[in-house]
Amino acid sequence: MAETLKDATAKGSPGTDPELAERVARIIQDIEDRGAEAVRQYSADFDGWSPESFQLTAEEIERVVSGVDPAVLDDIRFAQTQIRNFAHAQLESLSDVEIETLPGITLGHKNIPVANVGAYVPGGRYPMVASAHMSAVTAKVAGVPRVAACTPPIQGSVPAETIAAMHLGGVDEIYLLGGVQAVAAMALGADFIEPVDMLVGPGNAFVAEAKRQLYGRVGIDLPAGPTETLLLTDDSVDAEMCATDLLGQAEHGPTSPAVLLTTSRELGLATIEEVERQLETLPTADVASEAWADYGRVFFCADHAEMLQMANELAFEHVQVMTTDDDFFLAGLTNYGAVFLGPMTNVSYGDKVIGTNHTLPTQSAARYTGGLWVGKFIKTVTYQRVTNAASSVAIGEYCSRLCAIENFAGHQAQADLRVRRYRD
Repeated sequence: MAETLKDATAKGSPGTDPELAERVARIIQDIEDRGAEAVRQYSADFDGWSPESFQLTAEEIERVVSGVDPAVLDDIRFAQTQIRNFAHAQLESLSDVEIETLPGITLGHKNIPVANVGAYVPGGRYPMVASAHMSAVTAKVAGVPRVAACTPPIQGSVPAETIAAMHLGGVDEIYLLGGVQAVAAMALGADFIEPVDMLVGPGNAFVAEAKRQLYGRVGIDLPAGPTETLLLTDDSVDAEMCATDLLGQAEHGPTSPAVLLTTSRELGLATIEEVERQLETLPTADVASEAWADYGRVFFCADHAEMLQMANELAFEHVQVMTTDDDFFLAGLTNYGAVFLGPMTNVSYGDKVIGTNHTLPTQSAARYTGGLWVGKFIKTVTYQRVTNAASSVAIGEYCSRLCAIENFAGHQAQADLRVRRYRD
């Protein structure tokens, strides 16, 4: 059994605050009742933002983008190219299917993109420019005709780089609007925005809860919780790299778990010391130190097999593998959002630029879902065609008997009608 070298002071994963959930529910209901008037009120109350129009015009977008440093625009284009290239490769892995299962019986499926997607791009302390790439670029590669996106103003000003990323990523409608009011407006519609069919993108606890409550009326990418990172290591890596990679994700928020599993007790203890040293100078130490104290853990494992077992049980969002046998973990890991193999890569690459998507499952959701990808924006729907009378009769006879078992008389009548009509 693994030895705990550092435990978390908080037990369990951070859950939904009932008071927060109730507050979000009231806001959503108010927006459903009063529409744009309520949206404007909450925007003014929470962000001090009540412009004549929340949607940016083409001229406003052009002016904002033209004011962004050309080098920054080049960096954004580079990142979006990587994401677009990988998304295209994923799209090519999807194909329509049509087969003849019996003479004259054709079954098939078609891949149809969602018609309207609403993307939320967070702002605040961390204006997450990369989220524009992950949502909009991927949706457009999937063939989504309309992508509307919201991002909050930052202290009453326009987040220029985020707007530029949205525009370059192919967003059709850009709104300067944040929080629950933005998510609810996209999902429910208002006089300034048509409703969407699906919501995607990360956000704070309020945004995540709003998406959870709106799920069903619209689709969502996946349930969202605090960012998680898990390192699987042995003595082939050093404490500086381990500590840097743990804190690089702990800075997301005070409830972000950061966990190290290692087969080197010496490395585990050295990493704990190195984390404390780095926290003395890390600019985001106020957040990262709280996350590390409350949700940071270090375990000394007997071998690679024990690390693998624990990793699959934890089912973390990000899993970073830095060992002498990374392929062992690639083959054996089954529950994770994204895996990063070897010391030359890291979670930050995946978050910002390497090409894979950074919207990933948290709070053990990796047990049953992967992250955002082209396929999330595509509906795979089936069709059937029968052109052979004998096959219709044969299927009908089976169907009739099976319907009788279930006491579905109306279903049985549908089958029986075909049997009578098309029997020789």
